[in-house]
Amino acid sequence: MQPPAPSRAESPLYQVVKDHVLAGILDGTWAPGARVPSEQELVAALGVARMTANRALRELAVEGYLTRRQGLGSFVAEPKPQSELLELRNIADEIAARGHVHSCDVLVHERCRADQRIAGQLGLPPGTPVFHSLCVHRENGLPVQLEDRHVNPAAAPGYLKADLRTVTATQYLIASVPADAIEHTVEAVLPDPRTRCLLELKRSEPCLSVQRRTWSGGAVVTAALLTYPGSRYRLGGRLGQR
Repeated sequence: MQPPAPSRAESPLYQVVKDHVLAGILDGTWAPGARVPSEQELVAALGVARMTANRALRELAVEGYLTRRQGLGSFVAEPKPQSELLELRNIADEIAARGHVHSCDVLVHERCRADQRIAGQLGLPPGTPVFHSLCVHRENGLPVQLEDRHVNPAAAPGYLKADLRTVTATQYLIASVPADAIEHTVEAVLPDPRTRCLLELKRSEPCLSVQRRTWSGGAVVTAALLTYPGSRYRLGGRLGQR
């Protein structure tokens, strides 16, 4: 049994203000992009000190619920798009489902020889010819994923013929070589200068890095490193029934 929620008398006053604003966000009183009450308005409505209201709004901004614009006020943050972590999803379909436009910059789409790291990921001897693609996926023109992928040619011999500007690598591979096993490894990283440039990030902005491998018939089909700007994307998944 959960303990009862603390009353106003038991809660710090800044938490009372946070709960008030957060309740309005969650019940739809203030939709994404809407301005929430100012510090002065919260002081008048709730009878707290301005410093208390300031702390509440500042913490809600740090937690991702608000964005603060100097001279304008605090606004409800737009929800981050979410990519399914436990499924093999096509990013173009995810973006289209949000009513947005997907586009793809294909930077590399070639045959190369696997170095020791890539060979190990694909379960092949070093020096084996493999396919390599490097793509930047955009949502309404904004970069949301850098896809660095290597493919086993024995599993998907026609990969280099795919036009990755119109058919994503995931979409092509799902149709050509249905996966019977998927592995995801996720970590938070600071991007290197090249990744930062391709994703149009600020110097200090962190990223989510997903190393994905898929198998079919016991053989590794592809190994992909997917890098997402931490401020523009989130990853999630659910197992079982609600």
